[in-house]
Amino acid sequence: MTQFNKHMDAPLRTIDPEIDGLIGKELDRQRTHIELIASESFVPRALMEEMGSILTNKYAEGYPHKKYYGGCEFVEQIEEIAIERAKTLFGADHANVQPHSGSTANQCAYFTAMNPGDTMLAMRLDQGGHLSHGHPLNFTGRMYRIVAYGVNRETERIDYDDVANLAREHRPKVIVAGASAYPRKIDFARFRAIADEVGAILVTDMAHIAGLVAGGAHDSPVPHSQFVTSTTHKTLCGPRGAFVLCTEEYAKDLDRTVFPGIQGGPILQMVAAKATCFKLAAEPAFKEYARQVVRNAATLSGALQDRGFRIVSGGTDNHLMLLDVRPKSITGKIAEKILGEAGITTNKNAIPFDPEKPMVTSGLRLGTAAVTARGMGVDQMGEIADAIDRVLSAPEDETVRKNARAKMAELASSFPLYANL
Repeated sequence: MTQFNKHMDAPLRTIDPEIDGLIGKELDRQRTHIELIASESFVPRALMEEMGSILTNKYAEGYPHKKYYGGCEFVEQIEEIAIERAKTLFGADHANVQPHSGSTANQCAYFTAMNPGDTMLAMRLDQGGHLSHGHPLNFTGRMYRIVAYGVNRETERIDYDDVANLAREHRPKVIVAGASAYPRKIDFARFRAIADEVGAILVTDMAHIAGLVAGGAHDSPVPHSQFVTSTTHKTLCGPRGAFVLCTEEYAKDLDRTVFPGIQGGPILQMVAAKATCFKLAAEPAFKEYARQVVRNAATLSGALQDRGFRIVSGGTDNHLMLLDVRPKSITGKIAEKILGEAGITTNKNAIPFDPEKPMVTSGLRLGTAAVTARGMGVDQMGEIADAIDRVLSAPEDETVRKNARAKMAELASSFPLYANL
């Protein structure tokens, strides 16, 4: 027996009290703050049990019944369950549940559908798109010829006529629908019609809205797209990971692209948590959750507008909104900081045609998935809007922030989080 063996059953607080202490502080922050970051939610405790399980010990390169390691008989069953649940939940021909992240899922779809140097038409990052939709520092911007579409300056909504004109002019191999900061429903049927007209493949990134799609609160991209990529940790309330759906004609090529093309062994504890995530998302309770997320977002957006704020595009159809903070004579960076000090967690975000730099911005992105997962409803959205209004209307007043923090902590305590941790 080696000295290392003694660590096998020792708790974290004994092995690494420094990290254990910081995890405890983060738990306290999550319990006491109001989380409004649109890409975050809270994962059920059962999934955390899976993510911290002994599945982390197992390697399982390959696919069920075609693994490159022995001892995979049980993890193969887990992966098969995850695949079937994903297909059933979203009505897809094929699912690959191995991708580690949303950007990796996008990479898998792109690598299957395109060759280096091909043209991709996708949404501009500064108008709602994602880094993996063509940013020059991202692999997409380095590997493909990127043509970007955006929103109409007046309506701040996707200009589908412009998308069609760009597609006709540039004849892209792939058109990407989906966004990370777009508050309106996306017309997937229109995107598919544009793609078909120019012979392009439609890839939809539904990472932000996957839970709304699963819950019937947003139209599904699956019937209209050859590929659909998604994370599981946003509105799906699942683990940090991703998956790709595709039509049957691309199934074998997609699987070969994921493994061995891009990844090695899947993270099995995450695959198990994805399986349970899909199970929960198929239940009637989740449908009510998804609808409540949308109701809460609309209520919060309206409450902020009633208090004199400008919401990009005039409102929201999904779980998020973009708040223009310029009328308060502050930047998104400052607004994020002072709201954080008041117990409200947000993120600065560019608004369409933003004059500020990306690390400063003129806006905030707010989302309601996390607060809804705690059980909050439309009444609480008014309280949150009041706090946001008070803090951003007096950006230099520390007393206002202190009082708002106390009220937000009181509100959070009414909706306990992870009481048994």
